[in-house]
Amino acid sequence: MRIDDSDRVILDHLATQGGLIIDRTVAWCEINSGSRHLAGLERQRQVLLEALSVLPAAPIDAPLATSPEVSADGRVGELHHPPAIAVVVRPDAPVQVVLTGHYDTVYPETSAFQTVVTRPDGALHGPGVADMKGGISVMLAALEAFERHPLAHRVGYRVLLSPDEEIGSVASAPILADFARQGHVGLTYEPALADGSLASARKGSGNFHIVVRGRAAHAGRDFASGRNAVMEAARLAQALHALNGLRDGVTVNVAKIDGGSPLNMVPDVAIVRFNVRFPTSEDAAWFEGQVDSIVASTIGEGLHAHLHGRITRGAKPFNTAQQRLFGAVKAVGALLGQDIAWKPSGGVCEGNNLFASGLPNVDTLGVRGGDIHSDAEHAWPDSFVERAQLSALILMKLASGEIDGPALRAAMTDFAESV
Repeated sequence: MRIDDSDRVILDHLATQGGLIIDRTVAWCEINSGSRHLAGLERQRQVLLEALSVLPAAPIDAPLATSPEVSADGRVGELHHPPAIAVVVRPDAPVQVVLTGHYDTVYPETSAFQTVVTRPDGALHGPGVADMKGGISVMLAALEAFERHPLAHRVGYRVLLSPDEEIGSVASAPILADFARQGHVGLTYEPALADGSLASARKGSGNFHIVVRGRAAHAGRDFASGRNAVMEAARLAQALHALNGLRDGVTVNVAKIDGGSPLNMVPDVAIVRFNVRFPTSEDAAWFEGQVDSIVASTIGEGLHAHLHGRITRGAKPFNTAQQRLFGAVKAVGALLGQDIAWKPSGGVCEGNNLFASGLPNVDTLGVRGGDIHSDAEHAWPDSFVERAQLSALILMKLASGEIDGPALRAAMTDFAESV
């Protein structure tokens, strides 16, 4: 594998685009697009539709169904989502690539973290600058540059930008699965790990809610008639927490308990909200059995517990197909003078969804940065061009056949048949 003259033209062009890639990111970050801020998401979506219009096919809306949401009073309602954005270019080309990202962030409309500044050490500090508006800007720069390559016609691609990744991709999951089934290789633009590494194996994840209902009563006049939902929720939370350490690699995070009442009233509703991470499908099945038993342990007149939620992303092991793909990315990085390394991650992303549908993928091709999901989130400016060049050269080597996309997909099929 080597960089030829036509590759060099593309890479040299990207070397001049750093200011544009960064400035675009900064402008996008100053649009608050928290996962539940519908007006902000719609503003971001409109900006992205315009930005993506430079590609050979026009971006289109991919409508999403509502997803269930358990409110603080225990009622199950519907969470609405704006459409995802899809772009389909050359669907009949011999090599098909799926590129994904998300335009929602974890920062709510009321967050004080709303703008990007440059820290004294040179890092860009702002909401979504790494996760993942910077990644979307890098993706777009790589695709726009790749279209200038003489072999671009050999690669078709599907782009999906979703508005719900930070809350589990429940609504966008069917489209991710459909796109994955039509591709040979997946590229996703989550930020690199804090040390610049790629994520190799990933755990799976699920989000759950237990709604506990009791019986309200006056705390003074009729205390004995009450059935305290908060106390039962606390007992269930302790039982869930006790699962930690029972099975290697499985962690249960009890994140929140909603509930309560005036101090002179026995509370009649509470909700325990928790997340699980697991390394294998067998671990997921074990966990689900444990949770069912814990919920069933709520017995007694006037107390009831109901489980909501599910496993939203399966585990993503570092199988043979993944190892071959990562080896190819490492070889491409070496051509650019980039030392590509990888290690496992307990985090989850759209890469888990793509893998579940048989698509080998690298899901940390976004910028180098850190402290994501916090008000210290940052990205390093020199990584924007660096990562755009890496993605563009991956695409060029897929076009030339030096990276064999169909063979990588076939290796995933072999893995699926062996498990």
